Amino acid sequence: METVAQAFEARIRELEERSLAPAAVRSYETRGRLQPEDECEVRTPFQRDRDRIVHSKPFRRLKGKTQVFIDPAGDHFRTRMTHTLETTAISRVVARALRLNEDLVEAIGLGHDTGHPPFGHAGEDALDEALQRRFGRRFRHNEQSLRIAEELNLTAEVREGILTHTGDREPATLEGKIVRVVDRVAYINHDIDDAIRYGLLSEGDLPREEIELLGPTGASRIDALVHDLIETSESAGDILQSEEIGEAMLSLRSFMFQRVYLGEHSRAEHAKAHRVIGRIFEHRVAAGDSPEEVVAFVAGMTDRFALRYAETHL
Repeated sequence: METVAQAFEARIRELEERSLAPAAVRSYETRGRLQPEDECEVRTPFQRDRDRIVHSKPFRRLKGKTQVFIDPAGDHFRTRMTHTLETTAISRVVARALRLNEDLVEAIGLGHDTGHPPFGHAGEDALDEALQRRFGRRFRHNEQSLRIAEELNLTAEVREGILTHTGDREPATLEGKIVRVVDRVAYINHDIDDAIRYGLLSEGDLPREEIELLGPTGASRIDALVHDLIETSESAGDILQSEEIGEAMLSLRSFMFQRVYLGEHSRAEHAKAHRVIGRIFEHRVAAGDSPEEVVAFVAGMTDRFALRYAETHL
């Protein structure tokens, strides 16, 4: 009698051929891992990548890294962890509607921000500035996330999707393109929610035309953006937003950079992040860390650990 494990791969292959769109990545047609290894008999390669990310320390540390505000008081502000889960959940909805590989989308979504440093946007800027000043190099969180994916020996498709979720290079797979778009959909809308909760914005501050088009609440805006992404992508055979909706989202993003990410309140947060990360960076360089070691050390910190480390060691 054939066991479940013996029949698993054949069953998944058959299921995907019947249910996935022609352009979807097939789970057992992956380009492979950097280091060859025996695969699990009851999980696809992308499911195994998902589990590897979830059980990793960099993923667990996301719960201690905030999105916009440095170690805020209150339990309801988003962290990199909640952002990651929201991005992944929305991405799976889009992938399912378009008959693409949900497991691949899930693994990319869960791993895309594992290399992000503490203190949100300000932390990334601070680490980039310190690395340029000291070593003439740049820091990009997607590149650090790729390094973690390589250490975890994830599949090529997941590594590539993680690397290209931001930056100039477009993802090679439709699944990667979903995460790239949905990442922005998620963080723009939940950062608006957090900024209002924090008192930086009021509902009346939001751009009127964009809000009238997309909806008055975060949930309604995400719903409108997701429906537009699905319908436009299905018609185009690619992962695209309609021109009107895409421009409205970019306008909201510009508004958030102006009023929140780089706004007056954020200047104090940026100064604090630059001061703390700069001091830790120089301390580790003086202790003999290589550029790679100091980047991995600082990028791996949570907000509170970075603040505590600066207080106790510097």
